Amino acid sequence: MRPLLALVAAFAAFACGNPAVAQVGQFPFALTREGQMLGGVEGDISSFKGLSYAMAPVGALRWRPPQDAPESSEMRTAYDYGPACLQPGIAQASEHCLTLNVFRPFGVDGPLPILVFIHGGDFVNGTANDPLFDGAKLAQAGLIAVTLNYRLGAFGWLVHPALTEEGSGSVMANYGLMDQIAALQWIHDNASAFGGDAGNVTLFGSGAGATSIALLMLCERSRDLFQKAILQSLPGRERLRPVDAALGTGKVFGDLVTRDGKGGDLRNADPKLLLRAEKLLLAKSRHSFGPVVDGVLVTGDIAAGFKAGLESRIPLIIGSNDDETGFDNEPDAKEERSLAGASADELQRLYPDVAGKPAELVARLYTDRVFTEPARLLARLHAARGAPTFRYRFGYVPEAERASREGGHARELQFIFGVEGVPGAGLLSRRDRDVARALRGYWINFARTGDPNGAELPRWNANADRDQLLLITNERISAAADPWVERLDWLERRSPKD
Repeated sequence: MRPLLALVAAFAAFACGNPAVAQVGQFPFALTREGQMLGGVEGDISSFKGLSYAMAPVGALRWRPPQDAPESSEMRTAYDYGPACLQPGIAQASEHCLTLNVFRPFGVDGPLPILVFIHGGDFVNGTANDPLFDGAKLAQAGLIAVTLNYRLGAFGWLVHPALTEEGSGSVMANYGLMDQIAALQWIHDNASAFGGDAGNVTLFGSGAGATSIALLMLCERSRDLFQKAILQSLPGRERLRPVDAALGTGKVFGDLVTRDGKGGDLRNADPKLLLRAEKLLLAKSRHSFGPVVDGVLVTGDIAAGFKAGLESRIPLIIGSNDDETGFDNEPDAKEERSLAGASADELQRLYPDVAGKPAELVARLYTDRVFTEPARLLARLHAARGAPTFRYRFGYVPEAERASREGGHARELQFIFGVEGVPGAGLLSRRDRDVARALRGYWINFARTGDPNGAELPRWNANADRDQLLLITNERISAAADPWVERLDWLERRSPKD
């Protein structure tokens, strides 16, 4: 390896002059502020994995804003993913996780558009390192795909009176959102090193990832760091926790850590104790950790922000899936029916295709209340500001999965990334692959130009303010008037008012 290191050092001057095409033999090379990065190649795609965009938030840096990694002239290999951020379900997770991964076409000159994925997972689990999120298929289309990790659970979203901003004494919050902003700043600053166009960045994500992107659209600190957004399955009317409520949860968390540990210094506590306290709180409420209205990064709920016209007026794709969830127990179904405040006859009239199937009916109702109607609301509001807005609804189910029909939240991601042969990726038939190519084509075209349309794709009109959308079903992909207008109007009338 030593001769290779010397050769890389010798190429540093060349890389500074023409970083987008720099390579050492068959190894792609990028010169960043944090050092000389040597990537890997597989087929026609080069990748740089596990790149640190900030210092590890450990010890004195735990529950603080992310800090820039130190400058370096050293050469580092970037062949392997970094660890996932700490969470209960992944044994090898770590706090040394503020990393991102870059995929680009090998040997292609830039500047190339950049497509950045922010993963979901209710803000408490998930990782960009999931094999399902390999960016190779996206990069093959001639753009740069980036996936990133950010702090999760208590590590990313705890609010506690002992954790204050130095100098002001103000309680701090939303470390996970700070991480995302730091990652976007790193991408902006290092775009040219990978042949990317810092002025043509598109964010996309599902669930918590979409919530994050919507908050970034509403955040002053991140507005200049991306130019387009794709919001997939965003619970757009969801109420965010106020600081006072988050402080109450934080105090309970701190008491649990103190009870099990030796003292109350959260920043120096054993991560295992912190995870144990987190699990206890999540067992009581899965919404124990997440974005908080802190008045700094997050000034209010997403729907309220869009209604006030506070979001970035950038090109937007927004939509949801036909079947975001499944209900398999009566208590949850009963609660959902209660929230709807509708009679059985009224629900059967609005949902005739699932009449006589109580579980399916309630699942559809939940999907529409939490995802479908809010997506329409935000699309209408954004389009009314004059921004190009494209709404969709994804109802395609891989042919091999149609007998089970489990909840389809985030199902569209396997079509966008196009990964096969890994857990969660079930694209097996010719029709599956055709739909994947079309959906991926829309996302790629949008990342390039702000318009998803392209040759050999059904036309998708930007008429989101007039109940027009793109429908992706088992039978076809087509632009049409929304056939669910009546039920969505009904849900809108029952939605909480700001």
